[in-house]
Amino acid sequence: MRFKRIRDLREDHDMFQKDIAKLLGISQQYYSEYEKGYRTMPVEHLMKLAKFYHTSLDYLVELTDDVKPYRKKIK
Repeated sequence: MRFKRIRDLREDHDMFQKDIAKLLGISQQYYSEYEKGYRTMPVEHLMKLAKFYHTSLDYLVELTDDVKPYRKKIK
């Protein structure tokens, strides 16, 4: 699966692939393969990116067009 939005968000934040790769603890080449869709991104990395970009997993994987993250429910 190609993750177009992770590339768009990275570029919108004026960051390089190596910057996001460092955040995730992986190589730049490995991260590049996520963006191109050559490699499936683990949920843990998607969660870290959603928190970093202040958005939702649904937005990252194009299940919604709403950039805002969901509000946490308080019990």
